[in-house]
Order: sequence, then structure tokens, then C-alpha cells
Amino acid sequence: MSPRDTVAPAASSLRRDRLDLLLAAAHRVRVAIVGDAMLDVYLHGDVERISPEAPVPVVRVRERRSALGGAANVAHNVVALGAQADLVCVVGRDASAGELRRMLGAIGADGPSLVDVDRATTTKTRVLARVQQVVRVDEEEDADLAGGDAERVVAAARRAIDRADALVLEDYNKGVLLPRIIEDVIAHARQRGIPVVVDPKYRNFFSYRGATVFKPNRRELEAALGAAVDLEHPQALPSALERLGVEHLLLTLGERGMVLAGRDGTLHRIPATAREVYDVVGAGDTVTAYLAAMLAAGASPHEAAEVANLAAGVEVGNLGAASVSADEVREAAARRDAAAGARTGA
Repeated sequence: MSPRDTVAPAASSLRRDRLDLLLAAAHRVRVAIVGDAMLDVYLHGDVERISPEAPVPVVRVRERRSALGGAANVAHNVVALGAQADLVCVVGRDASAGELRRMLGAIGADGPSLVDVDRATTTKTRVLARVQQVVRVDEEEDADLAGGDAERVVAAARRAIDRADALVLEDYNKGVLLPRIIEDVIAHARQRGIPVVVDPKYRNFFSYRGATVFKPNRRELEAALGAAVDLEHPQALPSALERLGVEHLLLTLGERGMVLAGRDGTLHRIPATAREVYDVVGAGDTVTAYLAAMLAAGASPHEAAEVANLAAGVEVGNLGAASVSADEVREAAARRDAAAGARTGA
């Protein structure tokens, strides 16, 4: 089938009874997540003066809180949805690793495999004056894993895949998802017949052949293809699928929603549902988690993308990375349907 000249109509095809069925089925699935986990630290305070040492604001910290980031945030969202999550990632031998372990245990993430390596646990500290971010401090190492450490990750990933209903590969370019690891775990998941959802970054962009859903944002895809993507006549998306070797491409577009392309040439535009965008940090992790859980629950890729889009609309209304529950998705669907009814006079 040749690709259509324009994207399919934006009206939702997901009925509320079908959404309820999928969300209920998600309680019986397990998702394996392999990739880059991180600790997000937020320092909240007030600015009352400029430093006498340099022309920078002095932030008096009033509150410190931590959140699960990256692959750990995917696991958090899987658990918040009601499914089970097995997280496979690397951490250092430091205080941040201990905090990650404690937080994963607190949310009930089942059997996380945190592989200890001789490097810092990725930690991102954001300093905020009221709600304005003043600076972000990153503590991390992104060199490729050593051979022995990579083999330990593969072994842990295989164990997680053996009892999973879906696999997520969450790549933040921190040196964990090397081509040999990617190829091994995708092959293992395909052997078991479970869907594979990929959230890629620039490095190793074309190493994910065999994935079920490949989810870049527009900037990442254009950088990889070396050309702009025309969303009004996006014939390039099916050809990108062939080049990537994946079954479906879900292109995330921020406030413009998403476009889902299939290898059969079908294209679906999914409009954004957020009432107010407060902070986009963590929205991609939420989408990835919901995609995988919905596919594992029996959703079609289009249905999974619609549910993930609803979850993203909830997440961006929060400050920082946040998990989204099934009840919040149901409420978002009710608002969407009410708005659609108002537009049509139903």
C-alpha cells in the first residue's frame, strides 16, 4: 500500500469501554525496561539577592525532593498504571544509587536489576526559584560500558524478558544501550513474541531493527535522517520505517501531538490533549511506559498511541517528572470526549 498524501483525520477511534478494558488488562502484564536510569533532584527556593561573588542569583533552598528519571521513570509509570515493572539499568557505588534503590522499592517495582559499575550514577539536579529553573547540574558518565559490565546487563535483561509481556529500551545516550546489547535483547524479545518499544536518542539511532514501535521526537528523527519532515505531506515517514527496520514509527511533536506511521503506509495524527503545559520533563518516559503496557494488554499500536497521548497530556501539567495513574487517564479521556461533544453539538 502506498502512503496517503495527508495524515488521517484526528478524531479519536478509542471508545471509553475499550479504554477501560485495556486499562484493566494492564493490571495483568509485566514490562521489562532496559536502559538509562537516573535520579532527578529538585532544589526549590527563593531568590532575594544577587551574589557578591559573581552576577548570579543566590537561591535559598527551602525544599529538596528526588524523583525517578529516565528508565526509572518509565518503571514508575508502568507501576502507576497498575502493571508490573522489571528495571534493568546500571548505577554507581554511590549515595544516588542507594536513593534510587530505596525509591524503586517504595513504589513496588518488582525485582529491579541495578547492575553496579565503576562510574557515577546519573544524577540531574535542578535548582528552582519558585517555579523558574535557574540552573541544572548533571553528574554522569556516558562512556560505553566495559565488556564485562555489558555482559552483566545482557544477562539481567534476558532474565527480565523471559517473564515479561513487553520490552522497553530507554536510551539517553549514557553508554548502556550499546549495539550488541540492543541487538541481543531485541532478538530475545522477538523469540518470545513480545512487543518492543524503543525511546531512542542520537547515538545508535539505526541499531533498533525489529522493534515494534520506535518513538523519536521530531528533532531526533530529522537529525538522523538529515532532512526536515513535512508533516502536511509526510511521505518520508514510511520510507524512514524501511530504513530503520521497525514496524511502527511514533513521531512525538510536543504541543502538536503525535503521528503514527505503519509499514503498510497508514498514517494517523493524534492531537495533543494537555489543557495546560507546565513542564515537559518526563513526558516522553510516560508515553513509552503506556505504549508498552497497552501493547502488552492487547491494544493495537494506534490504540496504544492514543492512550499514551492521553497520559502525556496529564504528565505535562505537573512540575518535573511525574507518574500518571490509570484513573488520571480515564479523567483525561472524559474531558477529551466532553470537548469533542461540545464542538459537534452532541
